[in-house]
Amino acid sequence: MFFRSLVAAALVALAINFPAFANLTPEQQQAKERGVMLFNQYRVAEPELRVAAEAGDREAQYYLAEELRQMNRYITAEALKWYEAAASQGDYYAMIRLGRSGKDLCAVMGNCTVGQKTPVEWLRQALMQAKPEAEQGDAEAMYVMYHITGNRDWLEKSAEAGHAIAQFWMATGDRQGEGFFFLPWERSKAVKKWFKASAEGGYPRGMMEYVSILYEDGDMEGVRFWTKQASEAGFEGAISNYGAYLAHEPDQVGYPLDLVKGYGLIYLLKELDGGGGVESYVEYMLPKIAAKMTPEQIEQAKKFAEEWKATHPPLSFFPHKLGY
Repeated sequence: MFFRSLVAAALVALAINFPAFANLTPEQQQAKERGVMLFNQYRVAEPELRVAAEAGDREAQYYLAEELRQMNRYITAEALKWYEAAASQGDYYAMIRLGRSGKDLCAVMGNCTVGQKTPVEWLRQALMQAKPEAEQGDAEAMYVMYHITGNRDWLEKSAEAGHAIAQFWMATGDRQGEGFFFLPWERSKAVKKWFKASAEGGYPRGMMEYVSILYEDGDMEGVRFWTKQASEAGFEGAISNYGAYLAHEPDQVGYPLDLVKGYGLIYLLKELDGGGGVESYVEYMLPKIAAKMTPEQIEQAKKFAEEWKATHPPLSFFPHKLGY
């Protein structure tokens, strides 16, 4: 009863202290969307994210803090400011990042900026917010509880509740030796089950891990299907493969030869403007495909790339939200 009362009191305090979500103008919303897109493409996103962050959008504040941290390789004073701004509006991931800041490079160097709360206090606040929601069946809150507590039971509960990213990490953990399986082949069955669930849940990284399993199983129809699905979701890693396979560079999974579409998809990766280091791959692959094409086909392929861009989600590496 005491713990429940403590949780209730904490939630009342959160409700008082957390401002409502920012109402962005169309221009601010556009800047936010472009900023998140650039962040997910490993490109410079700071100017666009700053527009929405300064307008009070907590998601933009979190991503801006992440950009600043990654640029400097530790939590700078400004990054701390934006993490705390997002956390003060109830952002789970900002609280967790702040809660882990005791292991940050600045802690090793002994020059961390003092924040509003200690790392332990931020984790406690995240726990107080997430635990009631997790207990009521919220799949993302369960996933957050896993990151707060390190208890894999929460990850499994989140996966069983249908959280595609939790399913991805269940499969990854099982593959790396986590969990107990009485029979050796039960582990590989669990890995396949969770990656399949993650793929069906719409997570592109889960799709491509499932593709790898299907390839080992010799299920080329499944490989072709999920590679296409992940490509249509905008996943760079899938598009790189899909374009090459369509152009038979190499002919590895049985797609019918389609030089126009294959070239167009690889050409599309130029949109990343060097983000993620794929430029060398593009420069290597395009001439190989072009050598089998007419000038007219190449122009058709470039038009195909424009049409794809206009009708599909932006290219993305789908970085992990609590990645390094």
